[in-house]
Amino acid sequence: MQQYIDSYDFAGKKAIVRVDFNVPLDENFNITDDTRIRGAMPTLKKILKDGGSLILMSHMGKPKGKINPKLSLGQIANAVASALARPVKFAADCAKAQKAAADLQPGEVLLLENLRFYPEEEGKPVDVDKDSPIYDEAKKRMKESQANFAKTLADYADVYVNDAFGTAHRRHASTAVVADYFDDDHKMLGYLMEKEVEAIDNVLKNAQHPFTAIIGGSKVSSKLAVIKNLLDKVDNLIIGGGMGFTFIKAQGGHIGESLHEDDLMPEALAVIEAAKEKGVNLSLSVETVCAKEFSNDAERQTVDIFNIPDGWEGMDAGQRSLDNWKEIILASKTILWNGPVGVFEFENFAHGTGEIAKYVAEATKNGAYSLVGGGDSVAAVNKFGLADQVSYVSTGGGAMLEAIEGKTLPGVAAIKH
Repeated sequence: MQQYIDSYDFAGKKAIVRVDFNVPLDENFNITDDTRIRGAMPTLKKILKDGGSLILMSHMGKPKGKINPKLSLGQIANAVASALARPVKFAADCAKAQKAAADLQPGEVLLLENLRFYPEEEGKPVDVDKDSPIYDEAKKRMKESQANFAKTLADYADVYVNDAFGTAHRRHASTAVVADYFDDDHKMLGYLMEKEVEAIDNVLKNAQHPFTAIIGGSKVSSKLAVIKNLLDKVDNLIIGGGMGFTFIKAQGGHIGESLHEDDLMPEALAVIEAAKEKGVNLSLSVETVCAKEFSNDAERQTVDIFNIPDGWEGMDAGQRSLDNWKEIILASKTILWNGPVGVFEFENFAHGTGEIAKYVAEATKNGAYSLVGGGDSVAAVNKFGLADQVSYVSTGGGAMLEAIEGKTLPGVAAIKH
């Protein structure tokens, strides 16, 4: 039977918790955004309040299986201690922390060094090319090493808690393999993971209709699988941002210098056709704010999206597009938003994405369930102070996308059967 953190008593137990403390650091190695550390606090404080002890494990950056002092978790130990309001011990080698773990007393906290200093964490053969004749053998050996590494981590503790949704789509030692060494009574999702899984289930399995998905971003290639899976679930599909120009060009539109992927035009036409067959209202941009060059201060004009002049490129959604989308969003009962509808990093081309954020917040206020995920979408609701006015803001862009594609997330499947 699946175990749940809220009803579990951690008294006298050592809990090894996979957190996502991959926080951004400035050039002086100061944390510039501690959202991920704060997000883990409910889970960690529950364990400590029960009288358990904590062993925290995480990755930081991409050291590719090699020690990199600039990516040491030792740099954030003080910040974690401050958030927990208690001292945090540090194990300088995550695979050689047996004594430190054994000595932990109830209420004490141990932070392990960056898991990715070991190639076994990601489980990829190091320094062996995929085309090499020895790659398959190297992969097999690495899988065995990964299992041993995971067992080493598991042996530190009595119970395993996964609260790192941002890495749930990876079958890494600490996110999935380690769970094999705990029975169902001694492994569970943390509060953050539970909320993420519930939020995705709310839109993919329990959606109220009309259900609208807003998919933006620069490239069709990165979201094609998501779009295809959503066509079987949504009533309305809004496609904006750079990826929209591939759909416009595929229909014979003149898109100037706008970003597009010629090789995906057949796929774009297939999506348009599939939407018609399934009765999905596919809403593309009809008007764009275009610029003479890719710059915030570039000369700009608003034009029909099928008639962008030569030498100009679409940079943001025009007002006619936004008016169409506002009507759709405000009539929705479930909303999924992933990706901006313009070049959000430029202030002069952030208007469209900001308006989408406001529409989603207004629909939520009117009773819709809204899930927002993906870096720029999250940045938009934060920038306009609307994060607390949507139903849920996902912490894991890649994991959320794979879940929306319909893929099983290894980090979740290792615990939820």
